[in-house]
Amino acid sequence: MTYDVVQHHQKLTSLLQSETPFATVTLIDIRGSAPQITGAKAIVTTAGIESGTIGGGKIEAAAITHAQRLLTATEGTGCDFVVWNLQTDIGMTCGGEVKLFFEVHGKVDWPIAVFGAGHVAQVLVPMLCQLHCRVTCIDPRPNWLAKIPEHPKLTKRCVEHPNELVAEQSAGTFFVLISKGHATDLPVLAELLSTRDAPYIGVIGSPQKASVLKRELKQRNVPVEKLNSYFCPIGIPLGNNTPAEISISIVAQLIQQRDELGVLDHKVKRF
Repeated sequence: MTYDVVQHHQKLTSLLQSETPFATVTLIDIRGSAPQITGAKAIVTTAGIESGTIGGGKIEAAAITHAQRLLTATEGTGCDFVVWNLQTDIGMTCGGEVKLFFEVHGKVDWPIAVFGAGHVAQVLVPMLCQLHCRVTCIDPRPNWLAKIPEHPKLTKRCVEHPNELVAEQSAGTFFVLISKGHATDLPVLAELLSTRDAPYIGVIGSPQKASVLKRELKQRNVPVEKLNSYFCPIGIPLGNNTPAEISISIVAQLIQQRDELGVLDHKVKRF
């Protein structure tokens, strides 16, 4: 064994449980001289090396820098394979070449805020937690929030005035407004349109509700150019009005918009 497998997995578990993003670095192959053996592993966070080693010295310093770059990059893949010449790329006097595989864990670039914990949210939120995203569900009713199953990707917030949490959501957040009615969706929507340039805003409701929302947003002096910057009715036009099929239509639209905007660097399914 080229590393302490028990310690390695204990550290992985600890970082995952604390929701700390990290990268694993594996020494895949060596040509010539290198200060470690094939299969060596290290774990790196934005703060530096957490566990293990791929050889120390300049190789490890370069690997830590590369891993941290992957962790902080706003674009790019979560995996990377590099081939470094120890003289020309690393600046070492010994000759040789190393091949390293980097894999990023816990870095989520797709935040979704769901305002509302009612019947649709009860189905929608668990669906979203199966995707590569992080979900915040906001509602003033603790009993409804409690019904949604806990998940490491889910944060629940119970506040009397949900619109006050709009400012807390990170840049790039997708907003889903599916609260108990027009009166509770409107303040959140008005706050969003007045203060943010969100990549996606969807509001549950009928075409009639959409007309009423626009009229009342105008009365709140929301900029005219923002009045067509959200989806209402939310979701793509398929299925019926059951919570399950509404949720499927919402998830489909979220994925559609995510891929059109290039939020995640991944292979997009084509037909």
